[in-house]
Amino acid sequence: MKIKTGPQLHLTYCLNVHPGESWEENFSAIKEKTLAIRDLIGGKGPFGLGLRLSYRAAQTLKDPVALEQFQEFLSAQNLYVFTVNGFPYGRFHGGPVKERVYQPDWRTSERLEYTMLLADILSKILPESMPGSISSVPCSYKKWIRREGDVSLMAERLSDAAFRLAEIHEQSGRLICIGLEPEPDCLLETTEEAVSFFEGPLRTDGKRYLKKRYGLGSSGALNIINRHLGICFDTAHQAVQFEDLSRGLKRLLDHCISVPKVQLSAGLRLKPTGQALEKLRKFCDPVYLHQVKVKRAGGRIDSWPDLPDALAKEASAGCEEDEWRVHFHVPLFFVEHEGLESTSSLLTPEFAALLAAGAAPHLEIETYTYGVLPENFSRRGVVEAIVEEYGWVLKNVLENFFDKQP
Repeated sequence: MKIKTGPQLHLTYCLNVHPGESWEENFSAIKEKTLAIRDLIGGKGPFGLGLRLSYRAAQTLKDPVALEQFQEFLSAQNLYVFTVNGFPYGRFHGGPVKERVYQPDWRTSERLEYTMLLADILSKILPESMPGSISSVPCSYKKWIRREGDVSLMAERLSDAAFRLAEIHEQSGRLICIGLEPEPDCLLETTEEAVSFFEGPLRTDGKRYLKKRYGLGSSGALNIINRHLGICFDTAHQAVQFEDLSRGLKRLLDHCISVPKVQLSAGLRLKPTGQALEKLRKFCDPVYLHQVKVKRAGGRIDSWPDLPDALAKEASAGCEEDEWRVHFHVPLFFVEHEGLESTSSLLTPEFAALLAAGAAPHLEIETYTYGVLPENFSRRGVVEAIVEEYGWVLKNVLENFFDKQP
């Protein structure tokens, strides 16, 4: 939905919450779940979609007949698409995902071609004069990067993507930006690492690559990189890093790094009491990675690659003065349950003010974990839960800054 005129701002939820790797499954979810969510929210204007397309689904939707059918559906239902989650290439529900969610990474031609396939689809359904965004993996999983040339290679592939997005913009008028999404334990996990990557390899190796391959001048190469590559700022991920969300978002903007999308999400936070840790055990699941960061009383931050690792090695040694933050997306409306709290409280008025000032054109509610939440943690069905998340965002993040125009 369109939230504000002036600096464009559009709100949606990410359809990665609905299981399905084929386009047929995706389309059914839109017709059965998304339309119900829209109707319960009660908006009268166009309703925005945040697509999630696997490589398999994108291969189907690129067919002109399938795409035309979808376009007709969008028009008939007063829907529009402005963003695509291009992070998970393959399976995302119903079985072990873990670190495989980062495969293929930006060292590979597969990641480049998949992302450009999404861009081609988005360019054909993106409303005129509206920017588009594609969120993507934060380059790679950090422990996979062992060769000196890997980072330069990723900068070159990303620059290639930027050049091809510039061609799409020239040919169709559709402006699309890729947002790399920092996440715990990835090559880009903190805001500072994102700034260092953009200021360093991307704007040096990437510029050099564009000049050599496409004959661009220095300013032309940098303009393409800055216009078509940026950061997808996920509030749960940065909160798990113990970052100040407002300061992190402002730092990206101060370094002229585009933020095409902010994902509104929340992780878990707790003091490691016996009761809280016992409840936390119920959040271990075999599907997703749930990275853990532990801030010690002295300020040091220790890391664990997954929740079971942290519980096995820290539960008996932890100090109640420590604070744990866990990369487990919980509903934005969740406040506290038997010692477990949410990082949603870090979505402050200062952070909302940056959004009001035009920090990012796209907001996306991104709670994809309803299928693995502990039993009785949320008694709502997914449709009702997402509707409540919309209500929470409109009341707690946007109410004081925007004239809502649903």
